[in-house]
Amino acid sequence: MQDSTRREFLNRSAVAGIGLGLFGKPSPLRAGVPWRGEPKAKAVIQLHLEGGLSHLDAFDPKPDAPVEVRGPFGSVKSKIDGERLSALLARTAEVADKVTLVRSLTHTEADHDRAAHSVLTGYQPSPAITYPSFGAVVAHELGVRNDLPPYVVVPAANSIFLGTGYLSAGNAPFAVGGNPANDKFRVRDLAAAKEIDDARRERRRQLLHDLDARFPEFGAADAVTASAAFYRQAWSLIESPAARAAFDLAAEPNEQKDRYGRNGLGMSCLLARRLVQAGSRYIVVTHGGYDHHYQIGGNLPNRLREVDQALAALLADLDASGLLAETLVLVTSEFGRTPRLNGDAGRDHWSRVFSCVLAGGGIKRGHVHGSSNSSGAEPETDPVRPADLAATVFTLLGIDPQKKLLAPGDRPIDLVRDGSVIQGVLL
Repeated sequence: MQDSTRREFLNRSAVAGIGLGLFGKPSPLRAGVPWRGEPKAKAVIQLHLEGGLSHLDAFDPKPDAPVEVRGPFGSVKSKIDGERLSALLARTAEVADKVTLVRSLTHTEADHDRAAHSVLTGYQPSPAITYPSFGAVVAHELGVRNDLPPYVVVPAANSIFLGTGYLSAGNAPFAVGGNPANDKFRVRDLAAAKEIDDARRERRRQLLHDLDARFPEFGAADAVTASAAFYRQAWSLIESPAARAAFDLAAEPNEQKDRYGRNGLGMSCLLARRLVQAGSRYIVVTHGGYDHHYQIGGNLPNRLREVDQALAALLADLDASGLLAETLVLVTSEFGRTPRLNGDAGRDHWSRVFSCVLAGGGIKRGHVHGSSNSSGAEPETDPVRPADLAATVFTLLGIDPQKKLLAPGDRPIDLVRDGSVIQGVLL
């Protein structure tokens, strides 16, 4: 086969592996003493709110501050004694006794992409390398369970920082396209084409194997190994009725759909619960529209009310089924918003302090960790950095945060650098 044809084949294989996100084996590399940590969580559901959610108008309201600081929404009592949430989060306030609020998350990046890199990877951006997302690391370390993709993003990922970084493309997320709130929503390509019988499908599988065998000199190349992992997992998923059924939102009763909210976020969270229950390890649900430089009073409520309904339903649902004890729920945004409203009645980017939420999977219930100052401008107690969040997530999943991963060229890189487990949030 000519070199140009061979390159085209490898490129197509790499794209397929990235697009459907199927994964390789865990790495055996460890540094120092073998890790003996026991996992507290079997899976993670991360709600990532893209654009920069205002902490002051969500999880860290300042009801006694001047109006230009506290904003237009007011606050409500929560089930955490003495703590209030934004009035836009009234349902979440009723289940706050299941969560830990972290009100002292901080980093130094005020640009959307650089901030997203920090929060989604635990690393400050570098011009030399892009680091892997939490989900890609989990896929790399823990691999496939019950024929389900270990790392899923729903809807399809907008941020490149939800990708694999320097890890193999075989650890990329399975990207669920389309709007799960659509009555005709179906995840594409989960069933073999009806016109292809078993014998023909087996011939195709053998042909693919024979083609791969023609490139032994490329056997260690990422394009080949990622493609091989992709096809192995694709066959397993297609041939497993139970795995395919996990993606079938039509199986959920209407009452359950109403609880989560019949919108993209609500149905994505319901799908995430189904995937965790079936065996996926890390699901990211993305929800955009939080970059409110202008008229936050009119623009934030509709977005945050969807979060309020979906998050409250997800937490209650997981808890009632017993899954919350072994599922870590994480709510993040790349940064917060400025402590004072600007001249357009909005808030600008602010990374010095903002909030995130953790629940389940070894996390304290009804707890607040850290605080911001009276204007929500700086951490006042117990600052938490993205690297600390990464160390905590990995530890709860039983992954040693002190281990090293191999970048291209067999260069060892710290899984977490300069981060410590947030002991104050753990049970």
